[in-house]
Amino acid sequence: MVKNSILHRVSEFLVGLLFGLGLILSGMTDPSKVLGFLDLFGLWDPSLALVMGGAIAVGFFAFTLAKKRTTNFLGGLLRMPTNNQIDKPLVIGSLLFGAGWGLAGFCPGPALVSMASGQPKALVFVLAMLVGMLGFELMDRFVHAPRKAVLPSV
Repeated sequence: MVKNSILHRVSEFLVGLLFGLGLILSGMTDPSKVLGFLDLFGLWDPSLALVMGGAIAVGFFAFTLAKKRTTNFLGGLLRMPTNNQIDKPLVIGSLLFGAGWGLAGFCPGPALVSMASGQPKALVFVLAMLVGMLGFELMDRFVHAPRKAVLPSV
């Protein structure tokens, strides 16, 4: 049991390290490069489209393979999401994600990598992201959960 747990932790670390290195090499940790990609009517930098295209291709094949499996490569349980509905929380979350990405030039993964490399802007972004996550949890727990418990199911 301990040996398996250590193997999982080492593999998680190595995959995270590989992901972080990929973000650095692709330029995703440089907010000016990201903002240049989003500036369609200014000095547009299309290079991140190749990064996104590569990520979509890898994700497509990885998820196609994962759908056929019940365990991951280390033998752990593989649980795929079952909800495929586009609902109000998904749309609002997507809009907030896009607005944050467009304003700051960071999304969560690259922000964490940039913060670890000492970028002050990334630290501010990550702190704001954590405050937003905490706010969501508090609202979900104390506003939405009591309301869901009171409302009759339809």
